[in-house]
Amino acid sequence: MSQPHVLDLFRLDGRVALITGGSRGLGKSIALGFAQAGATCVLAGRDAAVASASASELSAASGQTCHPCVADVTDEADVARMVEWTLTKCGRLDILVNSAGINIRHPIEEFALAEFQRVVETNLTGTWLACRAVAAHFKAQGSGSVINLGSALSAVGLAERSAYCSSKAAVIGLTKTLALEWAGSGARCNAICPGPFLTEMNLPLLEQPERAAAVVGLTALNRWAELPEIRGAALYLASDAASYVTGTTLFVDGGWTAR
Repeated sequence: MSQPHVLDLFRLDGRVALITGGSRGLGKSIALGFAQAGATCVLAGRDAAVASASASELSAASGQTCHPCVADVTDEADVARMVEWTLTKCGRLDILVNSAGINIRHPIEEFALAEFQRVVETNLTGTWLACRAVAAHFKAQGSGSVINLGSALSAVGLAERSAYCSSKAAVIGLTKTLALEWAGSGARCNAICPGPFLTEMNLPLLEQPERAAAVVGLTALNRWAELPEIRGAALYLASDAASYVTGTTLFVDGGWTAR
């Protein structure tokens, strides 16, 4: 029996990927990589105009269909509707990427409870809600790949990020738990932990050169990551190349956590 060519293992032809936070930043970059590999992508975000513009841009760039979907991952009903809309619109769902996230930076004594809860609701609860919404579907079809976006700060601390570090560390616990729950069903759950990428979330740091240099200096490569550098890791975990990979955490952090 012939074996597939190794490069064919990375193809996503005929598959549908739902990417929360897919209209901006890392989510948008991941969506482009998936589309270039043959997937139909649904870009979910809260801003209808941004989601629509991003879907049109990626469709033109990749030659694959990309759909915008307006959804708030902190709203339970909205998340359920987002998944059902994807199944109705595209006829299937194979990949979920949870990349919607926010960061608020303060010393803990200056952190308002409402701010802490907002970060946790987006980064952790939103991820949990989306995973729950696809679980029964992935189990029933006997396949599915979930990729949760953690952070280098899932593994190490950084001052003034108590909410962000807490929420992203919890995402890793969630990922491992779901990998065990879904074992044997054909569904897989993994996480990517990015280091300092030049996303909108991190742009405020550039206004403080000393703090920006300190963050980048924590990496072994001593530089910011470019958005396309997330795509290879995401494509690997989404594809058949990672068919025996579940419950793992892949750090794309320039060597931050190697120190």
